[in-house]
Amino acid sequence: MSALLPTLTHRLATLADEPALSRLMTAAIDALQSAFLTPEQVKASHGFMGLDSRLIADGTYFLIQDGDVIAGCGGWSRRATAYGGNHSAGRDDRMLDPATEAAKVRAMYTHPDHVRKGVGTTILALCEAAARQEGFAALELSATMAGVPLYRSFGFVDVRPFEDNGVPMILMRKAI
Repeated sequence: MSALLPTLTHRLATLADEPALSRLMTAAIDALQSAFLTPEQVKASHGFMGLDSRLIADGTYFLIQDGDVIAGCGGWSRRATAYGGNHSAGRDDRMLDPATEAAKVRAMYTHPDHVRKGVGTTILALCEAAARQEGFAALELSATMAGVPLYRSFGFVDVRPFEDNGVPMILMRKAI
């Protein structure tokens, strides 16, 4: 008898989902970043990663479920803020110009119990389709080291490495 693959479903996240999403994000940062970062860098990640309620309010943030369990979350933005949570410095709510700027893929997290089950790929496909429908010709994201293999497999290419609070990241881009 072969194991059945999970049946993933998706919906737009709501403000009522925020507590569960915050718990998932904390678990993902702590468990999944530790293979790529020092303990100090994982701790520093909490200073700028996390929930951005603007994505939920804009209707661009997806919740992925495996049955009744939240397996992951992520979304995209029409706004200039590249990454970070509600508490992050340097946020920019300016609306992007789809003719000249790339939509931003934002705040992708997979629960540690659901990695390598298609959660990230599902989120990226949803983001790409939605951004394309709104006239964007490209996507950009600020990748953590843990996310880089997924993003490369989905067609993103490295633009440049950078750091935030001593945490290495890579700006990546994909034409859509």
